[in-house]
Amino acid sequence: MEPADGHRYTTSGLGRALAVIDLLAESSPEMIGVSTVARELNLPKAVAHRILKELTANQFVTFDEGTRRYRLGPGALAVGLAALRAIDVQAVTNRHMRRLSEVTGETATLSMRQGWMRVYTDQVLSPHEIRMSVTLGSRHSLLAGSSSKAILAALPDAEVAEYLADHELVSLTAATITSVEQLWADLRQIRQQGYAVSRGERQAGAASVAAAIHLASGEVYGSLSLCGPQDRFSPRLLTEYGELVADAARQVSAELGYQPAASTPAPAPSEQGERRRAVRRQPTRSAADQADSSSAEVVVSQK
Repeated sequence: MEPADGHRYTTSGLGRALAVIDLLAESSPEMIGVSTVARELNLPKAVAHRILKELTANQFVTFDEGTRRYRLGPGALAVGLAALRAIDVQAVTNRHMRRLSEVTGETATLSMRQGWMRVYTDQVLSPHEIRMSVTLGSRHSLLAGSSSKAILAALPDAEVAEYLADHELVSLTAATITSVEQLWADLRQIRQQGYAVSRGERQAGAASVAAAIHLASGEVYGSLSLCGPQDRFSPRLLTEYGELVADAARQVSAELGYQPAASTPAPAPSEQGERRRAVRRQPTRSAADQADSSSAEVVVSQK
């Protein structure tokens, strides 16, 4: 059974418990009550309460007596961290993220696909005083923003069609794509150029470029992104940053064992062009300037 909200579970007790954990993770950091759990998962309130009580007893969930609401507990954190440690993707990707941030001066992020959602799992922050920052662990649909669209474009047409048939294109900002035809056109362009672009689609004032990461099996793991304030991402830089991110995502995928089809070779940027972009976009503030600057920053939690 798979409801339209993206939760995957069965009618078994274990499946319901996993669905509750998934819902709490999606709602984090906000706490939710038993009525919300029952309504969102179409469960009897008594069943939802019993599951939450059992999860609380095993420290997977924490209960606040004052608000009568629940959130994920230390048990869930331990399992989540263990799962992340078992995945080599972050270790491989972080090196490329640091290089991208050093070269461009912008924030680099890593997203992992989870069913019809994606979750931020890592970031390397920009050295700029005004910069983008994402909330690690936050979950987002695959409909808006470059990180989401890069994943969606990397999926087979049949999966994309299935997703769009069950999910409404909701406007998050004035720039969000709300037409299925326009989104398909954008996905075709992403596939052709190798990266996705967003200018304020998910968060007003933010811009980003992203490319998909593949595992050795060919499965789409997630996406690699560069993001920052929209006024720093000119059309020219969107193209240049997009090429850099696409190249980094190809290298990460190759290191993870992915071998793309021979009919769709991945063009690499020229050495001269790469050197020119690196020199032009090195951060210009001195170490002393950075040390003396205030710690205030404009933080945008989504893109």
